[in-house]
Amino acid sequence: MASDQPAATTADLPESAPESAPESAPEPSAGPTLLRNRPFQALWSSEAFAGVGENAAGVAYPMLILTTTGSAVSAGLVGSAQLLAQGLMSFWGGILADRMDRKQLLIGCSMLRAALLGVFTLLVLADAVNVAVTLGIAIVSAACFGLSMPAGMAMIKQLVRPDQLAQATAQNQIRWFGAITAGPSIGGALYGVTRVLPFIGASISFAVSSVLMLFVPRTPQPQAVPGAKKELLGGFRYLAKHPVLGPLIVSVTLSNLAFNTTGISLAVIATGTERGASESFIGLTLAIAGMGGLAGALVAEFIIRRARPSAVFIAGYWIGPVAAVLLATVPGVIPLGIVVACVYIRGPIINALFLTYTAKVVPDRLQGRVLGAIIFSSTIVSPLGVLGIGVVFEAAGPAWVFATIGAVATLGALPTLTKGIRTLASAGDLT
Repeated sequence: MASDQPAATTADLPESAPESAPESAPEPSAGPTLLRNRPFQALWSSEAFAGVGENAAGVAYPMLILTTTGSAVSAGLVGSAQLLAQGLMSFWGGILADRMDRKQLLIGCSMLRAALLGVFTLLVLADAVNVAVTLGIAIVSAACFGLSMPAGMAMIKQLVRPDQLAQATAQNQIRWFGAITAGPSIGGALYGVTRVLPFIGASISFAVSSVLMLFVPRTPQPQAVPGAKKELLGGFRYLAKHPVLGPLIVSVTLSNLAFNTTGISLAVIATGTERGASESFIGLTLAIAGMGGLAGALVAEFIIRRARPSAVFIAGYWIGPVAAVLLATVPGVIPLGIVVACVYIRGPIINALFLTYTAKVVPDRLQGRVLGAIIFSSTIVSPLGVLGIGVVFEAAGPAWVFATIGAVATLGALPTLTKGIRTLASAGDLT
């Protein structure tokens, strides 16, 4: 294990405002093992139910529109609108996480979504839904998801010991990727029984999420910051000045532009169709690809505790250009899924290490805004990536799609060669 010192510490990091107030939430110094840490496990379980509900409903909205209207354009509009709403509202969610009780924010968002999906269930039963209604419900639900994410992530630091941060963030990745993997499958299966079931299930999931949050103790509220307008952008200003987080957020954003789940799935489906693969083979390919993220989440803690952070970031992001070359050259369809799975494996590992480092170095009074800025930057580009893949594929075919992905991924990997990342401390020093 390397003994390099961190590239920056909380003493020499750039501040977003001239504040003299002490940290409002000191890190827990003693407590049970993470498995026996009931407040953290209650938070984790609450977020897991909310994540599964959101993803199950998220896939059911476009299915409902396709069934009722036959319009693929309208169905695609709902999917893109959800991504945009989630990304845009994560910015405001970060601000709220630094301004109000984080527990109340999480409970409020889950309760609102439970009620919203309950009303939508009644509308579906009454056959009173149309594109506009579905789009409105989907946008509000996704907006609540974006609002709640920074608060949920910021609370982790307040509920676990400093030495448990890596384990806690890794477990959170299992929850995140598990919801992404299980949610759409559950939503699709329930929709196959009857179109109203996914929305009933989502409403119940959000209600359970609200109840579980009652078992999470109230965490100290961050110290309020003077209301200068520039402080709304405090998270972005902090990231821009930071020698490690600044370059990394560029890598995260460009990597998500190149390898966002929806866009890559579209590329694989279109490529498989062009190569004459059956729907079952394409479905199997996507299933193989999707398992990569969950596999990465399961090994994330093991990797980040044993590998240098610099090696994780450099290797993780340079996998992207290599994978793009393989996607453009490997024959058949199933190999595409294997290559994409390898790309997806890196995601939760990088995320867990990145968020551990963020929790360690960012003052608690800025945690919400910085996390909101991270989520916003990494999410808001996804619709552009999906659109770009569709346009390039239609104009030039799969080879140029993967060439474009490779070029963007290479640009995203370049910031990892900066000195701040190359000399990053050992994982033992960070966690």
